[in-house]
Amino acid sequence: MEISGPPRAPVPVANAATPPSTAAASGPEPSERFKEALSALGSEIDRGEKLVKRSLSGAAMSGLGAGDLIALQAGIYRYSESVDLAGKLVDRAGNAVRTTLQSSG
Repeated sequence: MEISGPPRAPVPVANAATPPSTAAASGPEPSERFKEALSALGSEIDRGEKLVKRSLSGAAMSGLGAGDLIALQAGIYRYSESVDLAGKLVDRAGNAVRTTLQSSG
């Protein structure tokens, strides 16, 4: 029984050292890349939630081998990292809004 599916490649992030003109010429707009990254993060969190729900059911987890348990552990780790990243993004966005409101007032 395969728990976490095939390994996923990390979400590509633009290199901060790349000048904007070079980055724009080589791919989509930065806002589009951000939307894609945010969408991929949301999909990973949804996938992790499904994995945790299946794991908690117990019946689906009976008879798992060592490899399956390691895959389960890796999937839950990936889920926890995705949730942590989402929390950091929300925190930074909140700080940016607060700073903007303070500087405009």
